[in-house]
Amino acid sequence: MFTGIIETLGTIQEIKKAADNLQITILTTITPELKIDQSVAHNGVCLTVVALNENTYTVTAIKETILKTNLGNWKVGDCVNLERAMKLGDRLDGHIVQGHVDQIGVCKKIENANGSWYYTFEYDANLNNLTIEKGSITVNGVSLTVVNSIKNEFSVAIIPYTYEHTNFKDFAIGTTINLEFDVIGKYVSRLYSLNN
Repeated sequence: MFTGIIETLGTIQEIKKAADNLQITILTTITPELKIDQSVAHNGVCLTVVALNENTYTVTAIKETILKTNLGNWKVGDCVNLERAMKLGDRLDGHIVQGHVDQIGVCKKIENANGSWYYTFEYDANLNNLTIEKGSITVNGVSLTVVNSIKNEFSVAIIPYTYEHTNFKDFAIGTTINLEFDVIGKYVSRLYSLNN
């Protein structure tokens, strides 16, 4: 379980193919605090630490994860948002985030709003995910509030702190991102579809 509040950034050092899986090695300042078998969200994707080195750690992404996320596009040198699983008793500063990406989206528009930024993303509406204005959404693991919402598109507003401390500053038009829709909204939507 995560909160969507990014703890730090990491840099991809190596990507190795192992059958249908990817072994991804990441350099980050939190490596000394990690343990084998620990869950870490990488751009919103929950992956398990399988190896540790002095300043790097390695995670494995299986085929299912690669197919449903933007992991297949990652390359050495890419910056990723990192968040360790929350501890019981901690404040939930973002929203309930599972680290289970629902689908990918694409950055459609970036607007500089004189001190903040508006990002607009589109996604495949055929997968039955939805957003609502003032609802929660996770973009690359970052807990955000939806500003504008239409059927297959939504916008979020980014404050300077989030811009500087996440990989939002690296986004461009066409950037593929990971989306996790609000878990409560997903249950309500599923219940509604079963009853109609």
